Amino acid sequence: MELKEVRDIVYQAGLNLVKEGLVARTWGNISVRLDESRFVITPSGRTYETLKPEEIVVVNIEDLSHEGDIKPSSEKGMHAEVYKNRPEIQAVVHTHQLHASTVAAARKEVRGLSEAHAQCLGETVQCAAYALPGTKKLKLAAGSALNGGRKAALLANHGAVCIGETMEEAFLVAKTLEEACEAFIADSFAKRYGKSDLSLNEMHDHYLKALA
Repeated sequence: MELKEVRDIVYQAGLNLVKEGLVARTWGNISVRLDESRFVITPSGRTYETLKPEEIVVVNIEDLSHEGDIKPSSEKGMHAEVYKNRPEIQAVVHTHQLHASTVAAARKEVRGLSEAHAQCLGETVQCAAYALPGTKKLKLAAGSALNGGRKAALLANHGAVCIGETMEEAFLVAKTLEEACEAFIADSFAKRYGKSDLSLNEMHDHYLKALA
């Protein structure tokens, strides 16, 4: 695809993710593979609503160098790691969506997925080991959690990463992950309390116990 087309895909994806409540303000980042050696990614510190397609940055997969004066997302290394390890993947989305981020904060692997969720995400969703944002440790941990052909992974205390062979698939993975994590939390509540309609105090207590 041409550069303009790929930038437009990322730009529209950002607006769609905001609309669905999967990202907000400057949180998260989105990329699409441009060719075998490059991808484009959202810039650092820009809101999705004010971002212009031409501000989306071209980054080299191997050395993370970028074209132009605009600084790319600090998570560019995590995106590059996916593109290096998974040649079939064309789009990567890092989100801070509510339910997935809750499970990521509890550092839990999502199990017991419904058949529909498993078809999209795989049998489980792994939680990558904790690492500081933008570090080599984080990109390696995320890459490991996406092994086995998985399309989604949680990042301990740091949201989620969703990937796809198209942006449409990555977007669907993000939405499905949110549904799966919401169901996982509800099931965890039910097992502990015998009900899913908890008071705020009960929910707070449950979160402190890390969805045990």
